[in-house]
Amino acid sequence: MLDSSKRRVSVLDLGIVIVNYNTREDLARCLDSIAANKGLDRYTVVVVDNGSQDGSVEMVREGHPWVRLLVSERNGGYAYANNLGLESLGYAQRQPTALPRYALLLNPDTILPPDALQTMVAYMDAHPGVGVAGPRLVRLDGSLDRACRRGFPTPSVSFYHLVGLARLFPHSPRLGRYNMTYLDEHVETEVDAVVGAFMLMRSEALEQAGLLDETFFMYGEDLDLCYRIKQDGWRIQYYPRVTVLHVKGASSRKNSLRATMAFYDAMKIFHDKHYRAESPFVVNWAVDLGVTFLRAKALLSNRLCPPERRRVASA
Repeated sequence: MLDSSKRRVSVLDLGIVIVNYNTREDLARCLDSIAANKGLDRYTVVVVDNGSQDGSVEMVREGHPWVRLLVSERNGGYAYANNLGLESLGYAQRQPTALPRYALLLNPDTILPPDALQTMVAYMDAHPGVGVAGPRLVRLDGSLDRACRRGFPTPSVSFYHLVGLARLFPHSPRLGRYNMTYLDEHVETEVDAVVGAFMLMRSEALEQAGLLDETFFMYGEDLDLCYRIKQDGWRIQYYPRVTVLHVKGASSRKNSLRATMAFYDAMKIFHDKHYRAESPFVVNWAVDLGVTFLRAKALLSNRLCPPERRRVASA
């Protein structure tokens, strides 16, 4: 990887990457909310379209000409498309190039308040040891999107979550670590990971860790990147002074079967990558069996539900 000290100083404070797949209306609202931001002028937005069929590409070209649009020739997944966007900003290039000071992964089904970008960048500026930060994300009903602050899914943490102990004892620091439900959602805190729906990264941390792992088609790639960034000594912070609306699942619901498969595939990929080598055989066997059972259960449940009531993985 290129030594970040050889990078030229960028005139941009922020490079925003949005991956879109058939979410035209959500994307339009997201871009409008970015355009309405206040206090931060030196930024650029890259929309990577993953083979949409709903007129998303035409909407961006005609309604948001200030956006840099990349049309992928194939739907290679969330990590693949985000990497296309990050590479277009200069990341992971062999030749020295100017990088934004920060990179933001943003979902198209988010709506930002006018001060979100300026406030989050100012927070990072004031905390040089923070490699990644994420805001408080809320659902349409005002409830917390619990994925916005997470613990790493170690075998024990995943077990407590999947068998329901985390739900029964949400205030337990041990049993509730998966979504850190024991923490007040309005208190800033260091966490293991934030969600890729709004993931603000310091360029030095991203360059050091490398881009998203494209082994993950969808889900898990944000956890994996946070894991690698944290291993490099950076802090991951949850910063609830900024609240962002997250509709959640807008793209996934276009194909709930594929999304559900990808979710459980990601669980196994993450375990294999970070925990299998250090785990006893019986733990690895239990993880493999558990993932297979939960995938089958989720697929059967979705098949029996009408389309409008189908759940998408963790949604």
